[in-house]
Amino acid sequence: MTKPEVTLVVSPHERFSYTRQSLESIYEHTSYPFSLIYVDGGSPPHVKHYLERQAQEKGFELIRTDYYLCSNQARNLGLHQVKTEYVVFIDNDIDVAPGWLEKLMRCAQQTEATVVSPLTCISNNLHETIHLAGGEAWIYLQVKGDKIKRKLHEKLHFLNCPIAEVQTQLKQQQSKLAHFHCMLVRTSIFDQTGFLDEGLLSTREDIDFCLSVAQVGGTIYFEPTAVVTYVPGPPFELSDIPYFMLRWSDAWEVSSLEHFTAKWNLKQDQGYITRLYKGLGERRHQVFLQPLLQNLSLGQCNPWLEQMLLSAERQLNRYFTHCYYNPI
Repeated sequence: MTKPEVTLVVSPHERFSYTRQSLESIYEHTSYPFSLIYVDGGSPPHVKHYLERQAQEKGFELIRTDYYLCSNQARNLGLHQVKTEYVVFIDNDIDVAPGWLEKLMRCAQQTEATVVSPLTCISNNLHETIHLAGGEAWIYLQVKGDKIKRKLHEKLHFLNCPIAEVQTQLKQQQSKLAHFHCMLVRTSIFDQTGFLDEGLLSTREDIDFCLSVAQVGGTIYFEPTAVVTYVPGPPFELSDIPYFMLRWSDAWEVSSLEHFTAKWNLKQDQGYITRLYKGLGERRHQVFLQPLLQNLSLGQCNPWLEQMLLSAERQLNRYFTHCYYNPI
């Protein structure tokens, strides 16, 4: 039997309740030979037992911790065990389309790319709405008089566009940005970049890695024929809430942003930093707070109620962070 050229490393993203659907999607729609390493960071008992059964039945390697992991911690645990030429990092809430891996591999081999990003969609409706179709991420110098500032440029191509409306514009091309929702990487690049930065607990890890790849002369390609979808929910299960609250906690986001801006010397890019800090808690509010506000206010604008709920939610988030955060 031919040894696979690629290993899939599956890791937690923000919840555990899509584990079964995501894993079944991989095995149903992947004909290209692969090894699989599944990193399970503190999933609830029913998910833990499901993964143990699947690992035994399908023969993949299961790495389990009884505590929650930040994304790069989980990816590094898997990466340490990879022995193939290529690795695919893929989140546990991704649904893949038929032929996705074969098309990523073909692009990597034809272009000699360091990283290949699929067409990444977002929605509970699979493979319809674009989240990332290639993108841009680089640092540039802004000169004003005798002052020089380092600034970050970031752009996601075709964000939130229906595929059907832009299909003819999607071409295989060199890119500057890939997301850890799903990306194929030539494993040898880590000899130059080192392992993934675990100081980035919840955000900017995609950009950080892409900047690191570019810094050592690597290349990133976008492959539009390989399609995957990030399924964000709802629904969520009660057992998802502690990890979700920690994953998108103010503490993890602030720590990540401070680490990222210091690492890339971006502290003078006040516009970028301000935009990021304004978005603190946005994912939590989108999933839990906004629906609750809609129900309690009967769909009417109620600033007083919104502020009261925001204050209560922040206190609850601090509680979850205190209970579940295991410092690296």
